[in-house]
Amino acid sequence: MEISALTRSVVKRSHAVISPDGYVNSVVPGWTNCTVNVLINEQMGARLCQNLVTLQSGGRLTGSTRESQLFLYIISGGCKVTVSGEGEELTAGRFVYIPVGKTYRLECRTAGTQVLTFHKVYEKLEGYGIPSVIFGDAAEISGDPFLGDPALRLQVLLPDNLTFDMAVNIFTYDPGGHLPFVETHIMEHGLLYLQGQGVYMLDQEWYPIKKGDAIWMAPYCQQWFTAMGKEPAVYIYYKNINRFPTTV
Repeated sequence: MEISALTRSVVKRSHAVISPDGYVNSVVPGWTNCTVNVLINEQMGARLCQNLVTLQSGGRLTGSTRESQLFLYIISGGCKVTVSGEGEELTAGRFVYIPVGKTYRLECRTAGTQVLTFHKVYEKLEGYGIPSVIFGDAAEISGDPFLGDPALRLQVLLPDNLTFDMAVNIFTYDPGGHLPFVETHIMEHGLLYLQGQGVYMLDQEWYPIKKGDAIWMAPYCQQWFTAMGKEPAVYIYYKNINRFPTTV
């Protein structure tokens, strides 16, 4: 018999590790026949929302993007996503970026389909337009060596230009691969492990991490990671970018 008071999840002021053993389901209006696990949101001090959605047969996500843009990544299974009349069939590894001012509809094609969502209030930049809808496939995006290290490969899923105030990337670490220094920066992160395992250092505290775990890092949360085990560690992550760093 397992002791139900044990968990690897930790929630602190500067970071959180959310493991599947503590998931609690939420109800989201317009999202039906699905299980929604809210992994990161404003209530913990974040400026993004990150959800993991598991759809049953006939499951649907419908709504509109008003203040917040929406990024959907298909972890497994398949679905059809329609954005303001433009639709595509999406399978594992494919994604769609939905800017503000759009209606969306996701229809499950395979029971058990899992979808990761990132939501962020859009900060329009004077002199620049709002981004367009983007359908993409991570398999078609090259993984470039991070800071010249072939053991670390970074796939940049969204265009790198000033119309975007958020980025979503996939980071792959070969076994033994590690960040070359402890990062301390203004960007906030929300991430989900897709494969493998390792050890993450967050504000001088050490956490074992594996597939299925989510992590939130507040601005200036110190961070370092190394992959362990016999397969690469892979995570998908969000960060805020391209806007003036202060209102002062």
